[in-house]
Amino acid sequence: MALSVGDPAPNFTTHDQHGNPLQLSDFKGKKVVLYFYPKDDTSGCTAQACSLRDNYTELKQAGYEVIGVSVDSEASHQKFIKKYDLPFTLAADTDKAVVEAYGVWAEKSMYGRTYMGTVRKTFIIDENGIIINIIEKVDTKNHAKQILE
Repeated sequence: MALSVGDPAPNFTTHDQHGNPLQLSDFKGKKVVLYFYPKDDTSGCTAQACSLRDNYTELKQAGYEVIGVSVDSEASHQKFIKKYDLPFTLAADTDKAVVEAYGVWAEKSMYGRTYMGTVRKTFIIDENGIIINIIEKVDTKNHAKQILE
């Protein structure tokens, strides 16, 4: 079942880039930008992460915590963060529990080949854990602007 605006955001337990436990419930009382992306250090994912990095001050001033989620490993996330100086948390969803809970693990196709992968999608969650916006068509270069509008 697809998640919709007004639904409670599914809680999850995974690990951040340092291997520390990470749960959505850790952010109760804060607004969260939970963004899902396919792969560290690829062109679209880098553009998206850099848009959030470059506008991080404005996102924080608007009260948002930013969490990026992909199925990449903690080590991959550490390299990605270091290479692009990313100031926010990246969740290592290596068991795919979070992408499946949010309905973003789906069949994709590229060059005529179908495969399972992460759909790029962003969920904006309010202080009470309710989804208040879902950005389905992410503009990777202007993603922060999409969130702040």
